[in-house]
Amino acid sequence: MKAILHSCFAAALVAVFTQPAAAVEPRLTGEIRVIDGDTIALGETRIRLFGIDAVEGDQPCRASDGRVLNCGAWVTAQVRATYDGQRADCQRVDTDRYGRIVARCAALGQDMGQALVAAGYSRAYVATEAAAKRAGRGVHAYETQRPDAYRKASKAAPKPVASSGPGGCVIKGNVSSKGTRIFHMPGQHD
Repeated sequence: MKAILHSCFAAALVAVFTQPAAAVEPRLTGEIRVIDGDTIALGETRIRLFGIDAVEGDQPCRASDGRVLNCGAWVTAQVRATYDGQRADCQRVDTDRYGRIVARCAALGQDMGQALVAAGYSRAYVATEAAAKRAGRGVHAYETQRPDAYRKASKAAPKPVASSGPGGCVIKGNVSSKGTRIFHMPGQHD
């Protein structure tokens, strides 16, 4: 009896550990909704495009004439104009730390990641990015930080304590209806 139980237990273990992993869909298809320069959604599923890194949504860049532009919003608008509503076929590669699926996606007959890098809307694929830089396409026409450096600097940057008033003065003051004067110094809570 003991031998039969061991055999049954061993058979059950083999059955459990040799079954394919539960419902991880390796291939996803659907209509694209652009979230930002390197993230799309197919229905309710968010997908981070594999192997590329687009500028952040609020990331600025500087034109050669000194103008500061919101490159992140511009890139998102360009990607939307190209891909929103198109059909994508995505092959799952991984899951990122935010729980998004990371996938290679094709739309309009080409790999989206490579197309975005070639257009200068994202960074990665070394040879393609180098060609976009040489041609000055997309964000490569501007002076901007790499997206990873921008994210790191944004996290480390001190938040402004007070804005300067006339003449650069950072002391703020209020006068109540009773004539009481209250001054606020930089770094104070209120």
